[in-house]
Amino acid sequence: MKHTASLDDVLAEVAVLVRPHFGKGRTASYIPQLAGVDPTKFGMAICTIKGEESVIGDADEPFSAQSITKLFSLGLALNAIGDEVWTRVGKEPSGTPFNYLSQLEQEEGIPRNPFINPGALAVTDILLDVVKSPDAFVRDFMGMLANAPLTIDEAVAASELETGHKNRAITNLMRGFGTITHPVDAVMEAYCRQCAVTITCRQLARAALPLAAKGFSPIVEETVFHERLNRRLNALLLTCGIYDSVGSFAYRVGLPAKSGVGGGIVAVVPGQAAVAVWSPELDRFGTSVVGASALEHFSQLTNCSVL
Repeated sequence: MKHTASLDDVLAEVAVLVRPHFGKGRTASYIPQLAGVDPTKFGMAICTIKGEESVIGDADEPFSAQSITKLFSLGLALNAIGDEVWTRVGKEPSGTPFNYLSQLEQEEGIPRNPFINPGALAVTDILLDVVKSPDAFVRDFMGMLANAPLTIDEAVAASELETGHKNRAITNLMRGFGTITHPVDAVMEAYCRQCAVTITCRQLARAALPLAAKGFSPIVEETVFHERLNRRLNALLLTCGIYDSVGSFAYRVGLPAKSGVGGGIVAVVPGQAAVAVWSPELDRFGTSVVGASALEHFSQLTNCSVL
C-alpha cells in the first residue's frame, strides 16, 4: 500500500467520504433476524502482515458473517480433499443472482462456483464427509485464525432455516443430480448455521490475513493454506466473490473480496493486508452499499489495487 498518511488517517478519511451513501440501500429483509439491524452501523478494520491493526467506527461489534463464511468453508474443503472439490463445483462467475435456480438445472446440478448458494451448499455436503458438524468446523477455523472464540447466532440460524425455501429447492435439485449426497435436512441445517456465525471487522480482517501472506497466518504463526491454494482462493475471490456484480466491484475496487448479506465485506491486499468493513444496507446484488464505497475509497487513497 503506497500512502504517506497513517492507516488511522486513511480510515478517518474513508469514514467521511462514505457518509453520502448511507440510506441508499436496504437491510436483508428476506432474513427476518437481519431486517432489524441498525442501518446506520459502520465499522472498518485493517490488519497488516507486519502486525499493524487500525480500526474505526463499529469495528468491534459482532455482525452476521453470512456468505463470507463460504471463503473459509471452501478453504477447509480444498485442504481436506484437494482438487476433487472441482468435480462437484465449477470455478466460473455465474452472472446470475446467488440463489438462481434455472442455471443450476440447465447445467445438471453443477454450481458455477463455490460462492453462490448452490456451490456453498455443495461444499457443505463435501465437509459432511469430513466432519460431523461442518458449521462448528467453519466457526472454529475462523475463530482460530481470528484468535478469538466465535459464536453461531441461534436466532439467525433458525430464521434462515425457516425461511430458506429457495435454498432447500436448490439442495433438492442438486440431490436429484447427485451433486449432493447427504440428506437435504442435514445439509441445510449445517449451511444455515455456518452462515449465522457472528464476527467483528477486526476479527474478520485477522481471519483473512493468511490470504495476504501466501497462506501463512501471522496471528497463529502457522501456514493454513499452501501457497498454490492461496493463489487460487484469491483468484476465485476476484472473479466470483461479489456475485453478479463482481465485474463492477473489480472495476471500482480492484481487490479480491467476499461479501455477505449481513453487510460485511472482506478484501485482500496480497502481500500486505486484509481489510474488513461492515455496514448493513445492501444494494440490489446483496452487497453492502457503504462497504463497497469504503473499499473503493480505501483502494484509491492507498493505491493498493491489484489491477
